[in-house]
Formats: sequence, C-alpha cells, structure tokens
Amino acid sequence: MAVGSVSMRRLDEVLQEVPFFAGMTEAQLGLIAGCGSNAIFDAGEVLVREGDAADTFYVVRHGTVAIDLHSPTRGSLTVETIGPGEIVGWSWLFPPHRWHFDVRALSPVRATAFDGACLRGKCEDDPVLGYDLMKRFAQVFIDRLQSTRLRLLDVYGDGA
Repeated sequence: MAVGSVSMRRLDEVLQEVPFFAGMTEAQLGLIAGCGSNAIFDAGEVLVREGDAADTFYVVRHGTVAIDLHSPTRGSLTVETIGPGEIVGWSWLFPPHRWHFDVRALSPVRATAFDGACLRGKCEDDPVLGYDLMKRFAQVFIDRLQSTRLRLLDVYGDGA
C-alpha cells in the first residue's frame, strides 16, 4: 500500500474498539485520548519494574505481556498474561503510585500508554469521568483477583 493512502485513525476512535472503554461517550474518550500515546516494546523488554513510580497504564493492542512477581526463593513468577484489548496497570490511580509487579513483553507489543498524572487531573476536573474510570478499573481488579483465586485453588487444592 502506498504511504499516501494509509489511513491514520485518531486515538479516541481506536479506544472505541477496546472493551474496557465500551459505552463511554465520545467526549470522555476524547479526554482520555488526550493523555495517550503509542508505545512499542520488543519481545523480552521490560515495560515496568516493581517499586518504580507508576505513572502510566497501558492498553495492549498487539502482542502479549507477562505480569511477573518476584519470589526470593523461586525467582520471577508469571501471575498473569495479558493480550490485545486488555489493560495493564492500575497503580497510577492509587497513592503511593508505585508498581507492584514487573511487566515484560512476551512478543513484540504495540500498546497505548496513558499518562497517569494527566488522567488523574482530568478525573479531578470531571468527577463523572473519574467515577466511571474507577468502576472500570475496579472490574479489572475483580477479574484479576478471581483469576488468581482459581489458579491458587488449582495449585493448592486438596487433590480430591
């Protein structure tokens, strides 16, 4: 395809296709998109490290990432694998804004990175947006905790 015929879509249009943002108004998507930028990671590259300042969250558009937890006795343990359309990171939303896990690309990854400080400011200015995002991130927590619970039952079940 010739470069001149490539259609560039605005970020708010791309966000309409992400399940996390389903049902948000065009105005809300526009506000959120104003805090976003494209991010590209090579396979094996670390997106974030546990303990670092959490000032970003990501929507994975292509590829997969691993959410890893460091164990002093077992090394790095993958606790979740995240793929296209899924969210990585909520620590930007809650003080002290520090990452609780490592996140690394398992394959080449294209993502949208959102500036946490920018988005927190917009949420303060627009409490309806802030509450909506809080509910959406709470659902991500619930889903991830439920997934972890099921894995723990599988690992530590009674074997009956």
